[in-house]
Amino acid sequence: MKLILAIIQDQFVNKVSRSLMENKIRVTKLSSSGGFLNSGNTTLLIGAQEEDIDKIVGIIEKECKSTKVSSRGQEVTVGGANLFIINMDRHLRI
Repeated sequence: MKLILAIIQDQFVNKVSRSLMENKIRVTKLSSSGGFLNSGNTTLLIGAQEEDIDKIVGIIEKECKSTKVSSRGQEVTVGGANLFIINMDRHLRI
């Protein structure tokens, strides 16, 4: 079992959440902020079996795109999502 932490720009989170739920993938959403631009984003917590990881990553890649933004007088490219895929020893639903 894996835990995917997906930090997603707010402009993409509704599309990502909808696509994941349409594929019967459960998602927990947390509001978050920070990073270079100190802008709002959402962190998704997704528990997944090893065989579902590529499917989930593909859904997120399809819905999130890099964008160019202006910050501190310069244009920078910001990714649509950052993913951390972590091994889980145990999962309980109580």
